[in-house]
Amino acid sequence: MDIIISDYKTLADIKNEFNALFPHLKLEFYEKKHSGGHGSEERYLYDSRLKIGVVKKKAHSGHLKISGAMKTRALEQSFEDLYGLHAQLFRLSGHIWLQSTSTDDWSLNEQELHAAETNTTLSYEKDLPDWD
Repeated sequence: MDIIISDYKTLADIKNEFNALFPHLKLEFYEKKHSGGHGSEERYLYDSRLKIGVVKKKAHSGHLKISGAMKTRALEQSFEDLYGLHAQLFRLSGHIWLQSTSTDDWSLNEQELHAAETNTTLSYEKDLPDWD
């Protein structure tokens, strides 16, 4: 999958394109970079309505290649290296979005599969009758 990064797209556009491929994952963009093993702070979260040209720190535009085999760390680093955008991947766990800080060495497919399995299990358990 290629995502086209241009100054006229919004962060929401990028997030929606990514989420179409990985429905149990989401990207968020931050004003400041997080350090390895730590999460991004919510107070630095960019508004998704902002245009890429307003928030990116590098003049580069163009295609960003994303594949399911790509490691989470590599995806986040690509946004940083090419566009100066501080991206953070989140994985759905029930009704909560978890930052991928401890699973940055997982591929996007692994993240998606784990989230899909977790959410299928959770919804199945929620639908069980109460026999007590």
